Amino acid sequence: MNIGLIFAGGTGSRMNSKDKPKQFLEVQGKPIIVHTIDLFEATEEVDAVVVVILSDYRDYMTELVKKFNLKKVKAIVPGGETGQLSIFNGLEAAEKLANQEESVVLIHDGVRPLINSKVIRDNIACVKNNGSAITTAPAKETIVLVNASQQVSEVVDRTRSFTAKAPQSFKLSEILEVERDAISKGITDAIDSSTLMGMYDKTLHIVEGPYENIKITTPDDFYMFKALCDAREIGQIYGV
Repeated sequence: MNIGLIFAGGTGSRMNSKDKPKQFLEVQGKPIIVHTIDLFEATEEVDAVVVVILSDYRDYMTELVKKFNLKKVKAIVPGGETGQLSIFNGLEAAEKLANQEESVVLIHDGVRPLINSKVIRDNIACVKNNGSAITTAPAKETIVLVNASQQVSEVVDRTRSFTAKAPQSFKLSEILEVERDAISKGITDAIDSSTLMGMYDKTLHIVEGPYENIKITTPDDFYMFKALCDAREIGQIYGV
């Protein structure tokens, strides 16, 4: 079984959106999180979707699922105090849905709607073949590492540099085992799932995704997404 875990527990403070969290901002009449879930809905290999959302917005998310006919959404659960704990809540919900011992879970940001079905399929295949799949994009610019004094300590070879994005996908049983152990030891704020798995010396394999696979965090990101959606719509209408 392949399960998409879509988490959107943030309040969007960097977006400066006064009325609603960033995941509910609309583009072409549809909230960003619905654009994201649609990608998993449209991918045949995905069997179910779990949504992790701010507890105050669970009812609203339920309304959106009905309004936009999101048939694969099987659970909507509240987020935790940190991003890691929010993901853990979603993983436990996925565990209840899983009907196979070696289920695959694709952990994805609710405000990262610029992937495609190929990326999702590649993640699933990579997990089945290698045990993990971290969606990446090659670094466009040179990356430098700095020390505590803000001095460059290393210039990283750009040909070997990639930006970790999402989905980040794993065998459900394996990441749950790591999460439970980490939480029992007081580790509750890992920056993302790949970082946490790396802390446990798990081998991580990459899948390349599109450059535009951004996380919509700031107003600039929002307008970029809107512009891309508008451009695609114009292309469909006029065959550009």
